[in-house]
Amino acid sequence: MAVWKRNLWVLWVGAFFTSASYSMVIPFLPLFLIQIHVHQHIEMWSGVLFSAAFLAGAIAAPFWGSMSDRYGRKPMIIRAGLALFVIYTLTAFVTNPYELLALRISQGLLTGFIPGTIALVGTNTPNDKVGYALAMISTATAAGGVIGPLIGGGIAELAGNRVAFASGGLLVLISTLMVIFWVKEENFTPSKEKGSVMNDLKQAASNRMFIMIMFLTIVTTCSLMTIEPVLPLYIVKLGGSASNTSLLAGIVFSLPGIASVICGPYWGKLADKVGFNKVLVIGLLGGGIGTLAQTIFGDIWGFSIVRFIFGVFFCGVFPAINGLVVKTTSQDFRGRAFSLNQTANQLGGMIGPMIGGAVGGLFSIRMVFVVTGLLLFAALFLVLNSSGKKKQEITSPSIHV
Repeated sequence: MAVWKRNLWVLWVGAFFTSASYSMVIPFLPLFLIQIHVHQHIEMWSGVLFSAAFLAGAIAAPFWGSMSDRYGRKPMIIRAGLALFVIYTLTAFVTNPYELLALRISQGLLTGFIPGTIALVGTNTPNDKVGYALAMISTATAAGGVIGPLIGGGIAELAGNRVAFASGGLLVLISTLMVIFWVKEENFTPSKEKGSVMNDLKQAASNRMFIMIMFLTIVTTCSLMTIEPVLPLYIVKLGGSASNTSLLAGIVFSLPGIASVICGPYWGKLADKVGFNKVLVIGLLGGGIGTLAQTIFGDIWGFSIVRFIFGVFFCGVFPAINGLVVKTTSQDFRGRAFSLNQTANQLGGMIGPMIGGAVGGLFSIRMVFVVTGLLLFAALFLVLNSSGKKKQEITSPSIHV
């Protein structure tokens, strides 16, 4: 088997396990707070715990990107995997919310397994297979996001949340060992530039196309996260009883992920043929229409069908954005580029829930979907208005790695 294929399949399993380990434990943090005897301000603590890791990750990502370009992507994946293993294992032993907060901040500062995986795949895959490979990694994270809550919920029900945290750590350790023994990074030239976050930001700022891609990442991630705080409430409004809201919300949450697992590889193959820009346009257009269409239906079945269709189109967006990062940056800057884009992703993840909660509180839950759809159309407008030489570069399907 070719080295790039072996890398892809090993990293697919690693991304799947890592994504599953995250979704095994993070959605259950509010319940874990109750278990460690936090009975006041649970909502506040939940918000702080979720946001802390995003903020820390946004700050740390450029530094780890610089290290990636100097020492390789594989060492950074291993470092992140070992850090996650330790953090998840220690989480199983916390006794108060302050310890939990410290570990969540550490998680944001030290991890980066999946961004490192994307960077390694993007730089060690043949030119005509990059779109397919990046889409496959996207399907791995989506599949892990679908399976993780089921595994985590089952373990928590049988043995408790602490065992679920420890199990998540074990999955990440397995992923890391697989990378150590079976992943080979062939296409790597160490950067000779001295690592500096300010210099990296200046270099990124001089690349107008890359700045646009980072802005797209913020907007699309933000749009994806705006709905999360209000979706369970919307499901109740559509007819689900409060008793089965968690089950229904879990199913509805998983529908876009299931669509991504099914359709993601096809979008990747299409991107290799027609270019990442065209796939991005189709994904944003379908995602925008699909988001607005979710406000039409007053029953859970119609809403679920439209949400699945939304996932069919939207699953092409993030692999296309990752492909454009490869396309528009030089190889010796690519690790830093992916990390800066991860910072943009983290910022979108922070801003989105705040917008969703504010709009839902001031207006209505349906208005959250309208705002989200408009955000995606704004991103589409930005892509369509990239012009001149830069537009030709972003449209070309050829990739230089």
